[in-house]
Amino acid sequence: MSSSKLLSLLASKDRDFLLSPTGTRVNISYLEGKTIGIYFSANWYQPCRNFTPLLANAYEQLKDRGPGFEVVFVSCDEDAPAFDEHRALMPWLAIPFSGLETKRSLNTRFGIEDIPSLIILQPAYGRQDFTILNGVDLIYRHGVQAYPFSKLRAEELLHEETEKRENQTLERLLSNHDTDYILSHTTSKQVPVASLIGKTIGLYFSAQWCIPGAKFTPKLASIYRKINEEVTTNSSHDFEIVYLSSDHDQSAFDSYFNTMPWMAMSYGHPNIKSLAKYFDVEGIPSLVILGPDGKTVTKRGRSLINLYQEKAYPFTEARIEVLKRQVDEESMNLPESERHSGHCHELLLVSEGTGGGPFICCDCDEQGFGWAYQCIECGYEVHPKCVRSVEP
Repeated sequence: MSSSKLLSLLASKDRDFLLSPTGTRVNISYLEGKTIGIYFSANWYQPCRNFTPLLANAYEQLKDRGPGFEVVFVSCDEDAPAFDEHRALMPWLAIPFSGLETKRSLNTRFGIEDIPSLIILQPAYGRQDFTILNGVDLIYRHGVQAYPFSKLRAEELLHEETEKRENQTLERLLSNHDTDYILSHTTSKQVPVASLIGKTIGLYFSAQWCIPGAKFTPKLASIYRKINEEVTTNSSHDFEIVYLSSDHDQSAFDSYFNTMPWMAMSYGHPNIKSLAKYFDVEGIPSLVILGPDGKTVTKRGRSLINLYQEKAYPFTEARIEVLKRQVDEESMNLPESERHSGHCHELLLVSEGTGGGPFICCDCDEQGFGWAYQCIECGYEVHPKCVRSVEP
């Protein structure tokens, strides 16, 4: 990219430099000819704090790869101390916190609505096919494999991923050249992955330190037992869950796994991180459901468990459509508004089509979808089942 284009993007009337990680001034012309990532982020927003280390890892591997890769931080923080704290985690350049005019201009130019956001500009920036708007997604899903972040490379990765999903099997997901087994609580600790073929499988991403996981795991264990009692009675497909750990150490893994009635991939197994990327797991706990053929049924297993409990099994679209119709019919008999003992304002009944949608219940802290009682004044939402009615 030419110096004139870089200046028009990143400079102001009285500034032609960026800040290095140590605070020294770096002339914007330094970026000429490089692939540039414009990184919109904020210290106060946890998804940004989660993504920044991933980007930093990719940056360290790519910064010296020809023609060169550089990142420019555009702060969405509200004060200079927050800007400084967030920038301390970054090994790249930054627009000074005082550069408000430039930051506003970049937000407008690239239509930034959500953070974190990473806009990739190729050295030939100016042609439409040399701008990538979804750099965060590319880094999350593919890491350094996404380089040089061109549209051609993005198309190649999409093709590879499509092929992988079409050929997806349980053994390819859970096995590698070193291990073809998972762990159980039985006397025979190692269970061959092949023995799970033909079952409905839940891949459970969680960790002992995760507070939502600590709340969800006992509920999932109860549902797991109920589903297996039911399928045993009906001679249907078995249901199994495999725990994929994000624990900090072996001791935490052992302690947490001992509370679970299902199986687990061994602590530190290299497939865990790749599976989290493959299934777009950005937060835990998360439950991915695989069908008896090894193909993905849904990535919304946690939400479906919260909504429908054991009735959600086998989690197929057809089953969920039946349950949604049942809920819609039952909701016709619910009052249009409620006074809930856990909130000070009146709550209105909403559906997916009337202002509802995915939410976290403010009463039980679990995911919900579709029907909810919602406060139009402050956004408070609860599952209909969580409402504890009080007299107005």
